[in-house]
This record gives sequence, C-alpha cells and structure tokens, in this order.
Amino acid sequence: MASSVEHEQVLNSARRKSYRRLLPLLVLCYIIAYVDRANVGLAKLLMQKDMPAFNDAVIGFGAGVFFVGYFLLEIPGTLLCEAWSARKWISRIMVSWGIVAAATAWVKTPTQFYVVRFILGLAEAGFFPGAIIYMTHWFLNRDRTRALGIFMISTPIAQLASPKISSWLLSLGTTARPGPLGLVGWQWMYIAWGLPAVILGFVVLFFLTDHPNEAGWLTAEERQALGEELAKERAMRLAKHRMTAWEAVAHPKVLLLALAYFCVVTGNYGLEFFLPSILQQWYGLELSKLTWLLLLPPTMALTATLLVGWNSDRTGERRLHAALPALIGGVALALWPLTRGHLPLTMACLMITAAGLKCYLAPFWALPSLFLSKNAAASSVGLINSLANLGGFLGPSVLGFAQTQTHSYVGGIYFMAFCMGIYSMIIIALRLGRKDEDREGRGFEPIMAEPAESRQST
Repeated sequence: MASSVEHEQVLNSARRKSYRRLLPLLVLCYIIAYVDRANVGLAKLLMQKDMPAFNDAVIGFGAGVFFVGYFLLEIPGTLLCEAWSARKWISRIMVSWGIVAAATAWVKTPTQFYVVRFILGLAEAGFFPGAIIYMTHWFLNRDRTRALGIFMISTPIAQLASPKISSWLLSLGTTARPGPLGLVGWQWMYIAWGLPAVILGFVVLFFLTDHPNEAGWLTAEERQALGEELAKERAMRLAKHRMTAWEAVAHPKVLLLALAYFCVVTGNYGLEFFLPSILQQWYGLELSKLTWLLLLPPTMALTATLLVGWNSDRTGERRLHAALPALIGGVALALWPLTRGHLPLTMACLMITAAGLKCYLAPFWALPSLFLSKNAAASSVGLINSLANLGGFLGPSVLGFAQTQTHSYVGGIYFMAFCMGIYSMIIIALRLGRKDEDREGRGFEPIMAEPAESRQST
C-alpha cells in the first residue's frame, strides 16, 4: 500500500512539472501563430489606402488561400510529429512561418499577396495538430482535456494581445511620412509579429522534450512513473482498437467530424478577418477606438472557454459541450445585422458569437480520440484539421466577394451563421462523447477523456 501511495505521489509530481514546463511555451507559440495568420484583418485597413487594388475580394481571397497551403502539408506534418520528433518539427514550422510572415511586408500586388499567404500556409501546416499529438506524449487521460483547454485559450489571448500592439505598430509610418527604415505601419506590423516566431522556434528546439524518458528536468523516478502510466494507457487502447491510420481517415465519423469542423471554421475565419472592417463600415470608428472594442469578444471567449472546458471535465460529457456553444453563437451572429445602429447591442451579439466560436474547441478535439487508437488518432487529427481549415479559405472569400458585389457584409454574415448551425447539427447527430455509451458496441474507450467517476480532468 505504501509503495502505491509513493508511486502516485511521484506520478503527480511529474504531472505538475509537465504542466509548468510545457504548456506555457506551447500557448505562447500558438498565440504568435494565430496573430500571424489573422493580423491581415487589421493590416488591410491601411494596405487598402496604400494599394487601391487590394479590395475586399482580394483581401478575402488572400486571407483564405493560406488555408489551401495549410491543407496540402497538414497530414504529412502531423504524421512526422508522431513518427519522428514533434519538438524538431514544431521548431522548423515556427522558424519558416516567421520568416514568411515578415516577408508579407514587401508585397506590392495582389498576386504577390496570394503567393506569400499560400507559402505561409505551407510553412505553418502541422503546427496545431502536431501540438495536440505532442500533448498525447506527455499528458495522461485524466489530464489531457485540461491541457488541451489551456492550449485552446491561446486564440482569445492572441485576440486580446494583438489589437493594441498592432494599432501602435500601424501608427509607425504612412506613405506620406514613412517610419523607421522607410517602411509604413502595416509593413512594421507584419515584421514585428513574424520575428517572435523565429525566436520561439529555437526556444522550442532547446526547451521542449519529445518524451518523458528524455526529460532531464524530471527525476529518474518521475520519468519512470509517468512513462509507465502512459505506456499502460497506450497498451489498453491498442488492445481494444486495431484500426490503422488509413482506416481512420476513411472512417465515416472522422469524415463527418471534418465536415462539421469545416463549417464552423468557415464562420470563424470569415468573421475574424473582416470584423474590423465590418465595425468600421457600420460605425465609422477611428482605429484607436476600434482596437479597444476588439478586446471585448476575446475576453468573453476566454471566459467561456475556461468554463465550458471545466464543466465538460466535471460531467464527462463532450458532445453537447462541443455542439451547443457554436449553435448559440450562430444564432447571435444571425441576429447581428439587426443590431446595426446600436453599438452596445452589436457588441453584445458579437461577444456571444465569439464565445461560441472558441469554447467548443477543447470538447470537440476530445471526440476523435474517443474511438481511435494512437496512430489512427494522429492521422484523423491531421485529416480533420486540414480538410476543415479549407473553411478558412471559404469564409473570408465568400465574405469579401459578397461585400465587393453588394457593398454589404450582411449576406456573408448570414452564410457564416448558417455554417455554424450545420456544424452543431452534425455533432449532435454523431452521438459521440456520451457518458452512457456502451463501450462494447456503440461507444469506445476514450483517449482524451475518462468517465466522470474516475477522471480528475481533461
């Protein structure tokens, strides 16, 4: 009995150290990744003044073509993380995307913009699912959704951190009065947000550790205890699931999850890339006031993400926690155009929408591992993320095209709300993540989740 208690104490010490050592850096990396892919939404406000050819259709297509490049290398990158070294692959990704993101400062034509955004997608492909796979190398079932939830708050943190910093960078120079090195503000914004990715890429290489048995920052006893527990969980999953990686990517539930995620990503990125432009068009806001208002939606999203993740862990329920927030957010988005002329109501609907577009993520990413083993889960995560992120191409393209053709964003907004509703209906219909499932037939032994009665978190 004493040895069992001692083992648990050593294991808990290893778990705590893993949280403190790994998650802060992963969160910081994802914050920079999210800013680098989404900062075009603010940059366009000044790019369009300097380069009139960059209308909303051009910006929308360029913002979205990032995800075409992302799609092409997503699955190979995810498999490399599993088979080779997640640490080295994530490091490579960050250095290359930081260089390309900074290079956006020198685009002069729409074609150059499209090329750079496409290459940026190629460079960043594999980071997000690679980080998810990396966490399966370190966090036990009881910890994984909690760790994933902490990782997911990166996006609202990025949205909180970037507007005021970007606003200051945009003020560094104009065409009439260039800033340092003869560059204008939007050029400095791309450069200043790209360079941290390069620096963090080298930090990742030397600071992260691929597996517990390589961690010099754990004691020998901690390495052994954590490694043994992870190995036991892997053995249990392999005994139950013999699905190959290729079988996983063709599994109907994986394909439906990809379709669902495609729909919600369409709404998410369409809104994020054009939100500053929509608010400016509706209310004629100055940049300084606009960037203050842009802090409100991610504040709501951050709070909701933490609450939904906590309640999903507390109850052991995943499906409704993944579906209902997006459904509520879609309804708020559909009501959004009706609030035009009433800024407080506009912001209230926007905050609810933003919460719905973020807080579903941790429960959603727990779903694939409810019925897939390690290698199959790695393949499915890459497939779901790569196919679904093509919605990041569709959403901005549709919204930009709609505005260019009709001089209004309303049609595009309704389209995004509809997509969010489709996502929710698919997740509800899939019947995954229910506590009362029969694990011998309809249900499956979870990887990222555990029954409520035995789970501490994730």
